[in-house]
Amino acid sequence: MRENFRQPEQAGEAAEARAASVARLAQELIRRPSRAGIDDYGPVLAVLEEWLSAHALPHRRLYDDTGNAREPVGLLVELPGGRPGRWWTLDACVDTAPYGDEAAWSFPPACGDIADGRLLGRGAADSKLAAAMFCHIAAELKPRAEALHGGLAVLLDVDEHTGRFGGARAYLADPAAARPAGVLIGYPGTDEVVVGGRGLWRATLAVHATSGHSGSRRTVVGAISRAAHLVRLLDEAELPAADAGSGFPLPPKLSVTALHGGQGFSVTPDLCELNVDVRTTPDFEAHDAEALVSNAVARLDTELPAPRPTDITPVASWPPFHLAEDEQPARALLHAAADAGLAVRPKIAGPSNIGNLLAGEGIPATAGFGVPYEGLHGIDERAHLAELPRVHAVYRQAVLNLLQPDGRSDRRLDRRS
Repeated sequence: MRENFRQPEQAGEAAEARAASVARLAQELIRRPSRAGIDDYGPVLAVLEEWLSAHALPHRRLYDDTGNAREPVGLLVELPGGRPGRWWTLDACVDTAPYGDEAAWSFPPACGDIADGRLLGRGAADSKLAAAMFCHIAAELKPRAEALHGGLAVLLDVDEHTGRFGGARAYLADPAAARPAGVLIGYPGTDEVVVGGRGLWRATLAVHATSGHSGSRRTVVGAISRAAHLVRLLDEAELPAADAGSGFPLPPKLSVTALHGGQGFSVTPDLCELNVDVRTTPDFEAHDAEALVSNAVARLDTELPAPRPTDITPVASWPPFHLAEDEQPARALLHAAADAGLAVRPKIAGPSNIGNLLAGEGIPATAGFGVPYEGLHGIDERAHLAELPRVHAVYRQAVLNLLQPDGRSDRRLDRRS
């Protein structure tokens, strides 16, 4: 059906027009501040809901029931295909990191302006541009949904930067939602498709001691001194090196990330709490992290005895994840990028992300491919728009690949306007 195909210059013009529409929606999202734990998410969700309604895309809010309030944690778009098959999900967050020192920015953090080919403002890179792009992809696929196998969901999370990942949790817990066979997360960066990441094990350690007056003749080893000794033991703990033969290139890592204890000057405190963050790997998992920390705590309590043993309270544990290049949805995204002429490599990321949460549910995910960016979570966040048409085309092609029965896209569907 050659008459349905666009000429190259026409296809290029259509891609540029789609990218411009994506950028306009992203601008409106940036202009509605949605800093995690700070701003009301109603305005940014309202922008998305108005756009989705105008394009006749079915959508609904997801809620996290805590206490007496039902707080929105995300927005879910569901586009069922007309033929049997698996569901796949595009995921982007529309809450953001805080602004930091606004005086240090060279433009207002919520301006949403475009200058020198860059989209400016908090969330431009992470990840309001991706959210706008994913909404457009759903709208583009809607007219041809009857020919697609399975279905496409778009998850727009407003509880991601809190670290709770409430939108993803509510989505997976929703009995009305089709469980996805895989998820593509729209974090930015055009050179890599993130196909894995270290997991984590986190705990709070409560270090006890005998309290006393700092001016007393009696010498007391206070809780802060005991905690400092524990920090040294943890810093000196031996962690295994990365196993080059495992395909997972990163080693585990331990960090003490917070320490709280004492008040004023005259009292030696009887309690000091510290937070420990251990990044785990397939060869050093959560139980290994817990054993390492437990051994350091046992040494502390032996070398510097106290009236009470040190308490270990685990607070979070996510497994590492790693997709092979030929596993979906990594394969679809990598192949679509190669078809678009992009030299994209698979990457194992150091930071943990929603992909780890999904891995714990047995759901494979990619966690990053998008436009180039600057200032993510920092000052003067901006996203480069020159690559947006190709990034958009890559995700569109990848989704079409996934929504076909044999894993290959229908070229007639792909090349229609």
